[in-house]
Amino acid sequence: MARGPTYRVLKRRRREGKTNYYKRYLYILSRATRLVVRKSNRYITLQIIRPTPIGDITLASASTSELMKRFGWKGGSKNISAAYLAGLLLGIKARLMGIEEAVLDIGLYTPSRGAKVFAAAKGAIDAGLKIPVAEDMMPSWDRIRGADIARYAGELYEKDPEKFKRQFSEILSRSLDPRKAVEHFEEVFSKIVELGKKVGVEVRQDER
Repeated sequence: MARGPTYRVLKRRRREGKTNYYKRYLYILSRATRLVVRKSNRYITLQIIRPTPIGDITLASASTSELMKRFGWKGGSKNISAAYLAGLLLGIKARLMGIEEAVLDIGLYTPSRGAKVFAAAKGAIDAGLKIPVAEDMMPSWDRIRGADIARYAGELYEKDPEKFKRQFSEILSRSLDPRKAVEHFEEVFSKIVELGKKVGVEVRQDER
């Protein structure tokens, strides 16, 4: 362990890998509204946060657990499809509150092309939020709607049905055949789009 008169112990949240204080300082200075994306062991949580002199204020939030409870989502709670749908839902909530733009806050995660955090941002963008993210960082629409999962599940079922059951046991326990991942995504996607229409928020569907 480092020692000496100039050594400083890092703040607890930095040691625990929860907060990058330098980034947070820049966000506060900019006074920008942030789209915060965080992953836990079970879910992905998104929040629209605005900094104030007395601390951050959460204006809207959505999570993949909400997708399961409210919209009947049966797929994975931490995958790209769920991240996108949660972002879409959050975007609708934010637009309903009059929020038009935000900057993406991914915390301590290292950005990589096609990552879940960018799937979440794409969902919010498709709901009408302006978020400065490079297009080539977004996952493809096929990945978002679960086409890769469905294709792999189909191939695995043909080669090794037992391994198929083991690998997709969690999804199968929710009565979802992973080979029908795309159809299920479209079903939940349509429910969220319909919610948006009811509250006057149009979802971009030019890729569908």
